[in-house]
Amino acid sequence: MKKTKITYWVVTAILCGFFIFSSYSNIVSAPEAIEVFKHLGYPVYLLPFLGVAKTLGSITILIPAMPPRLKEWAYAGLFFDMTGAAYSGISVGDPLQLWITMLVIVYAFLFGSYYLHHKLLKEKAL
Repeated sequence: MKKTKITYWVVTAILCGFFIFSSYSNIVSAPEAIEVFKHLGYPVYLLPFLGVAKTLGSITILIPAMPPRLKEWAYAGLFFDMTGAAYSGISVGDPLQLWITMLVIVYAFLFGSYYLHHKLLKEKAL
């Protein structure tokens, strides 16, 4: 269980660090984030909302005392965020190499953290 717990926390910290770091520019509506949103055809007022949602989802995953069902929603929200970002890039014709590597890496950490979370829950139940 100790090895699983350490692996879970390393993978989860990297995952949530990515989302929290990337959400800052959304929350403050940084010019680069506004430019990306305009390129994708989204209204700028959506930017801070997504930044706050990513931050809250990451915090929910990081706090051990959060109910498992709430964590499920947080994992789902982060998955939908990344999937929506990839789909948006595809829809506006961005080249594959602009988004595929980041998507694969984030999905690997997201699914890894999710899998290990459930593994820890099962180990705890035994």
